[in-house]
Amino acid sequence: MEHEPAGRANGMETPDSGLPRVLGLWDIVGIVIGGIVGSGIFIVPAAIAAQVDAPVLFLAVWVVGGILSFFGALSFAELGAAYPQAGGVYVYLREAYGSAVAFLFGWTLFLVIDSGAVATLAVAFSTKYLPFFFPMSPPVAKLVAVVFVLALVAVNYVGVRWGANLQNLLTIIKFGALAAVCLIVFVWGRGDAANLVSPYPGSFNLGLLGSFGVALVAVLWAYKGWEAATYSVGETRNPGRNLPLGLFIGTLAVIGIYIITNLAYLYLFPTDRIAASDRIASDAMSLAIGPVGASIIAVIILFSITGAANQVLLTSPRVYYAMSRDGLFFKRIADVHARFLTPHVSILAIGAWSVILSLSGTFEQLFTYVIFGQWIFFSLTAGAVLLLRRKRPDLPRPYRVSGYPITPVIFILSALFISLNTLINEFWNALAGLVIIAAGLLAYLYWKRRSDKA
Repeated sequence: MEHEPAGRANGMETPDSGLPRVLGLWDIVGIVIGGIVGSGIFIVPAAIAAQVDAPVLFLAVWVVGGILSFFGALSFAELGAAYPQAGGVYVYLREAYGSAVAFLFGWTLFLVIDSGAVATLAVAFSTKYLPFFFPMSPPVAKLVAVVFVLALVAVNYVGVRWGANLQNLLTIIKFGALAAVCLIVFVWGRGDAANLVSPYPGSFNLGLLGSFGVALVAVLWAYKGWEAATYSVGETRNPGRNLPLGLFIGTLAVIGIYIITNLAYLYLFPTDRIAASDRIASDAMSLAIGPVGASIIAVIILFSITGAANQVLLTSPRVYYAMSRDGLFFKRIADVHARFLTPHVSILAIGAWSVILSLSGTFEQLFTYVIFGQWIFFSLTAGAVLLLRRKRPDLPRPYRVSGYPITPVIFILSALFISLNTLINEFWNALAGLVIIAAGLLAYLYWKRRSDKA
């Protein structure tokens, strides 16, 4: 058995961790919903309709994707309840497979995945949606992107409660706004119920199955984000109850609002019209209530982007904090602010790197390279449920995943499907991503050697 790093014993956060447990059930729900609902529900429907033109299949993709994501959330919930400490997925990978695999996850998360996500959201905020109301030159847009990141860093720096309150507010606004959009479409939109069933699915064949699979990959991207709730389980009250329940409520709520939203799209437009639109939500609102509808959607997207970025800065610094406490990252990253009780150096580090990526203009390509690798780590994490059941049968498990072992196995297969699909269809991007991930082995050996000497 590996040596237990300082502050870790039997999966429990010890008092010297310095992170107070202040997050409740609805904070977890806010993290889950706020992280999932970004821009995906406004963009992805076009990609789905381009693959499957039958409304029944169009909706089935969203249902199946939601169920698979729900299975993943349940699997991660068992691990979070068993190991209620800061770091989430990093901790589960460490306990199941050792520190090297866990480090590669944290390395990729910091270097590209989460920093790239924040950079992407910041640039989208300043160049695609804010100019809808305030046109600006490229240099000013870059400045706005930097201010966007720094503002969220400041909120999360001064307390996890501040970051969680902002997350809850943004989640309520955008979830309520999406629900209001659906209501407006159904009440004032002059739609056609026939769009919900026509055209009918063709005969089953391998081509149809392949198209459904490609569409499913896009839907699973739109559902991604629930896993970040595990990163903050070390600051969650009664984590054995609140983390599983929060993941349960949050993912089901998103599945519900996603299906209703897509029903609203279908009510107004046939699938071929949805496939041809890269702004389907704006088109729907414009048809229902006129040109002002596009402005309303732009505002909702701005809130959605802000919530998704805030979720990253609220949760992911806990992963790097956990790495540092294990001696596998810069020592100062594990510092906890004496007054605010936040991993403030970790928050500053991810914020600074996100700003650099947003200004470099290379983040989108880097993000494309490694994002498929995250699904490899997701499959390994769900696999940790199976492995740790055998490796640590003595470990207290306040929550056990329903439907075991079928539930985690189905999610493992779906995560591997995404990675394999990306490897086949975007081979060189995937290969570049594997190189970036593998480069972390050199960093791991460096910090591991320093840790062993210490």
